[in-house]
Amino acid sequence: MSQKASCFRSLTFALPTVKHLLSSVKAVVNYAPEPKSVEIRDLPEPQIGGSDVLLQVAAVGVCGSDLHQWTADHSWQVNYPVVLGHEFGGTIAALGDQVEGWSEGDRVVSETAAVIDPNNPMSRRGLYNLDPTRKGFGYGVHGAMTKFVRVPARCLHRVPENLPLEKAALTEPCSVAYNAVINNSALKAGDRVVVLGPGTIGILCAAVARLSGAEVAVVGLPSDAARLEIATHYGCEVVVGDPTEWARARDGLGADGIIDAAGVSATLRLALEIVRPAGWISKVGWGKDPVGFSLDPLVQKNVTLQGSFSHNYPVWESVLALLSSGALDVTPIMGLITGLEDWEEAFETMHSGRIVKAVLQP
Repeated sequence: MSQKASCFRSLTFALPTVKHLLSSVKAVVNYAPEPKSVEIRDLPEPQIGGSDVLLQVAAVGVCGSDLHQWTADHSWQVNYPVVLGHEFGGTIAALGDQVEGWSEGDRVVSETAAVIDPNNPMSRRGLYNLDPTRKGFGYGVHGAMTKFVRVPARCLHRVPENLPLEKAALTEPCSVAYNAVINNSALKAGDRVVVLGPGTIGILCAAVARLSGAEVAVVGLPSDAARLEIATHYGCEVVVGDPTEWARARDGLGADGIIDAAGVSATLRLALEIVRPAGWISKVGWGKDPVGFSLDPLVQKNVTLQGSFSHNYPVWESVLALLSSGALDVTPIMGLITGLEDWEEAFETMHSGRIVKAVLQP
């Protein structure tokens, strides 16, 4: 996720060219690599290019990666100063002169791949999320914890009328989970699956696995009690501490699959211990520390270890269909909906583990 600050000069906030907007906007800005270097600042409105839209943000989710940048324990390069927020939805306020198929007032959500190289081999395959030059909202370019955000029109998806924007804003974490479970695992109906980490992504992975017909246990620590309780709303069992007994309960060999959604590297060792021979591990959680143990069990057990990063267009369309049909309901994870000025309360409450997800409404 490396990048140089010079790559972003054309993407920073500039003087407005769109009429009827305010002269400046409040934004939650991560301004330095030191812990707690986040504050509300007044910024000029963003200027859009010909292939962009100006999106008026209705709701923006607080992601674990926002918290990691706030606490400065993240493992990716950040283009400081940057407006946080990459889970968002709203309405189109203005259109670039090259944009077709969209109108002012359309309700939309946006993917996170703000900058891609369309000629990169991965982009040409439709896997632009894996383009090494990709830069995302909230760390590479300005994100959506503000009133207006510049969005390339190619990132947009239309929000069904029956889906409220505060729920639609969570399409992004749902897409991360969908990609990890549906596209990047070998899950089959009836599998016994352990999810490590009861954060937003872990619980949503568990929910998608349950929709796919798996038995699921979500694993956490005693301090995760409130979040583990949320997992039960999705028909999951919960395990506090060591999940070995649950993983081996069927025939003693271990779980069919492990979804490692914890934000530390050490959980991969546990995953290798409790997965059955010829089983699978889908690793979606980031961890900046070295692994520090032997991977021989991966070989000895003939286990498939698959990383899962981000998402692409068809994933978003599938998730929006699930959200609008009610098959996937994000209501249980939405522990706090509040204004942008209360961003610190939202961050603190999520970081403490008292809630799964906070949503800000600028």
